[in-house]
Amino acid sequence: MESALSLKPIINVAAICGSLRKASFNHGLIRSAIDLTKQSVDGMAIEYVDISPLPMLNTDLEIDGKYPPAVEVFRQKIFQSDCFLFASPEYNYSVTAPLKNAIDWASRPPNVWADKAAAIVSAGGGFGGGRSQYILRQSGVYLDLHFINKPEFFLNAFESPPKFDDEGNLIDAAAKERLRAVLLALKAFTLRLQGK
Repeated sequence: MESALSLKPIINVAAICGSLRKASFNHGLIRSAIDLTKQSVDGMAIEYVDISPLPMLNTDLEIDGKYPPAVEVFRQKIFQSDCFLFASPEYNYSVTAPLKNAIDWASRPPNVWADKAAAIVSAGGGFGGGRSQYILRQSGVYLDLHFINKPEFFLNAFESPPKFDDEGNLIDAAAKERLRAVLLALKAFTLRLQGK
């Protein structure tokens, strides 16, 4: 039996997808990241946090200092996480409405995003969702989120050879290796921010 001193810390990652479609390519990136942490990235545990139950932000729903139950559960998961992995599709050169809504709910007082590390991955056409990443990074400044700068991960999902199967699972080996590099950078940056 290992002593408590020899155990390596586990980085708890909340993974948030801006797409609500189960077979979306961005959900596929999160599923692949979860698999990678089980296979080849020690010391990280990723939990997918579903944002679909969140009501649209409306401060009238905040009653006696309490948030709606789905929001309370979401905020608690964000608060308890060490860092975040965003999979952000690009809609109209920006982030999706569900992702912006989730960001806004968790930023209500007290801001539960604050002073934590984050990484962004995206898949789509053309620029691979890259413009959404720039918008998310801008929001991160106000939220006091600390995004890794490198490596960046934009994936053109429609280039040959195929990157995803029919269920939206990432099948491209080179893309998986790039995703693994993002996870390793997120792990290192999180430990650095935590002073470990």
